[in-house]
Amino acid sequence: VQLQASGGGLVQTGGSLRLSCAASGSIFAVNTMNWYRQSPGNERERVAGIDSSSRANYADSVKNRFTIFREITETTVTVFLQMDSLKPEDTGVYYCHLELSPRSTLGFRDYWGQGTQVTVSS
Repeated sequence: VQLQASGGGLVQTGGSLRLSCAASGSIFAVNTMNWYRQSPGNERERVAGIDSSSRANYADSVKNRFTIFREITETTVTVFLQMDSLKPEDTGVYYCHLELSPRSTLGFRDYWGQGTQVTVSS
């Protein structure tokens, strides 16, 4: 299974970006899907997550500004992060993390995307 993240870029304060993370390969089942970010000098933090029942949760710093949602079809598994009202403190590298089972005989495993840079200018 491979994850491909995209959608990062440079945006001004108050602007919006939509990140996406597409999983490819052998996928039997999907559990939680998350977005993390890491800014210089800080540890990686989870900003949003969505579970198998589509219940979402957010870090306090992004509540009411970010929205996580997912799309699962017979052939694709994608998680999105809609980011609105962006602030300079949202700057960082954003990573997607998915708990997937590649086969029915295997349990859930952790998979990470390669990271996409988000820069918010003041």
